Amino acid sequence: MIKQTKFVILILSGIFLLNSCNKQSKTGDETTSSQPNIVYILADDLGYGDLGCYGQSRFQTPNLDKMASEGMLFTQHYAGTTVCAPSRSSLMTGQHTGHTPIRGNKEVQPEGQWPIPDGTFTIAEMLKQAGYVTGGFGKWGLGYPGSEGEPNNQGFDEFFGYNCQRLAHNYYPSYLWDNQTKIILEGNQGDKFEDYAAELIHEKALQFIEKNKNKPFFLFYPNVIPHAELLLPEENLAEFRGQFLPEKEFKGAEPGDENFRNGAYGTQAESHAAFAAMVTLLDQQVGEVLAKLKELGLENNTIVMFSSDNGPHLEGGADPDYFDSNGPLQGYKRDLYEGGIREPMIAWWPGKIEAGTKSGHISAFWDVMPTVADIAGIEVPGNIDGISFLPTLLNQGEQKEHDYLYWEFHEKGGRKAIRKGDWKLVRYEVLNPEKTTTELYDLSTDIGEEHNVADEHPEIVKELLELIKSARTESEVFTFK
Repeated sequence: MIKQTKFVILILSGIFLLNSCNKQSKTGDETTSSQPNIVYILADDLGYGDLGCYGQSRFQTPNLDKMASEGMLFTQHYAGTTVCAPSRSSLMTGQHTGHTPIRGNKEVQPEGQWPIPDGTFTIAEMLKQAGYVTGGFGKWGLGYPGSEGEPNNQGFDEFFGYNCQRLAHNYYPSYLWDNQTKIILEGNQGDKFEDYAAELIHEKALQFIEKNKNKPFFLFYPNVIPHAELLLPEENLAEFRGQFLPEKEFKGAEPGDENFRNGAYGTQAESHAAFAAMVTLLDQQVGEVLAKLKELGLENNTIVMFSSDNGPHLEGGADPDYFDSNGPLQGYKRDLYEGGIREPMIAWWPGKIEAGTKSGHISAFWDVMPTVADIAGIEVPGNIDGISFLPTLLNQGEQKEHDYLYWEFHEKGGRKAIRKGDWKLVRYEVLNPEKTTTELYDLSTDIGEEHNVADEHPEIVKELLELIKSARTESEVFTFK
C-alpha cells in the first residue's frame, strides 16, 4: 500500500513538473517560446532584377541568394502599390490601395506623412495582442511624430529610425527617432558625414533579436537601402570603384544648399559603383540577421520574409537600365506596369519551408497579414483583402487564390491597374477622361507588357473595368474626385 502511494505521488509529481515545463516553454524567459518568431525585411526601391537569384549579373548578392536556396523564391509577388507610404499601409493593414487608409505620399510639415487613423488594426497590433514583442527599425512614413499614426501608437513596442520618408532620403541625417526621443547624430552636424543611418538602424535590429531571444518577437525591418540618395561610407564604396564604367555623375545638394539633409539627394560622382555597393551592403545586413538567428539557435522557430516596397527608382543618379533592375518587366517606381509593382520575395524557415523551392503563386503585400496570423496561430482579422499563403510556404493544404488584385496611384494624373488570372488591365490619366488610356496585357505570354491587346478582347476589358469600379471605396483624404 505504501509502495502504491509513493508510486501515485511520483506520477503526480512528474505530471506537475511536465506541465510546469510546458508553461515555461510558452511564457518563461529562460527557454525559447514555441510561438514562431516573425521577421519581415523590406528593402526600399529594390527592383525585381536587382538580386542574383532574380537575374542580376553585374554584382553579387550571395546572402540573399543563399536565403533563396534555403527557402522559397516567389516569382509573382506584388507590392501594395508603386510608392512608399501606401505600399507600406497595405502591408501593415492587409488591405489593397482601394481600401487601405493611406493611399498616397501625403506630407505633413515640418516632418512626416499623413497618419494611419487611430482605429486602424495593424500587423503589429495583432501580434502584440497575441503576446509578441514588436519592434520596427528603419523607415516608417505612416504618421508624423506625435500623431496617432506613429509606430508606438500602431502596435510597436520599440521603434528606431526615420519617422519621415522625405528625411529618409538622406543617409547621413541630422537625427533619428528612438521611439519619441529625437537622437541627434553629432557626426552628421554641419558638413560632417560620419554616422551612417543604415548601419545604426541595423545594429538596433540585431540588438532587438538578441534582447528578445527568449520571447516570441515580430521584427519589422523596413531597411532604407537602396533608396534614391546613393551615399555610403568610403570603405563600402572603394571595393566597387571603377568596375561599372562609364560612370554616371549626379550633382545634388551640398552643405549650405537649401534642403541639404532635408530631403534633397546628395552629390554622387560614382552612381553606378555606389548603387552596387549599397545593394551589397543590404545583402550583407540580411545575411547578418540570418546569422544572428542561427547563432542564437532560433532559425528553426523563425520565419524570415524579404521583399521591396516598389520598383526601382530613377532619381538621385540611379540608373536602373544600366543594371537591368526591373529584369524582364516594363516600368519603374510610380508605374503600375509590372516593373513598378512586381517585387522580389523570399521566405526562409528551415525545417518548415522546403529548401530551394520556387513558387508562381500570385500574392501581394495585403496577404502578409493573414499569413502571419496563420503562422502565429491566431484568428485572421476580418475586413481585409489578403489571403494567407501559408499553404504555399509549407506545401500543405489547399491554397486559396485571389479573384483579382487591384492597385491605384494618385499622382501623375492618376493610375489604376487590376490583375485577374493572367489578364492585366492598366489605366493612366484617370483624372483626365479625355486623356485616359486603357491597356490590356496577357501576362502568361507577355510578362514585359509590350503588346496591348485591348482592342482584341473588348469583353475582357469591359469585365475588368467593372471590377475596377467595385474594387475600391472612396477616401476623403486620398480621392480620385
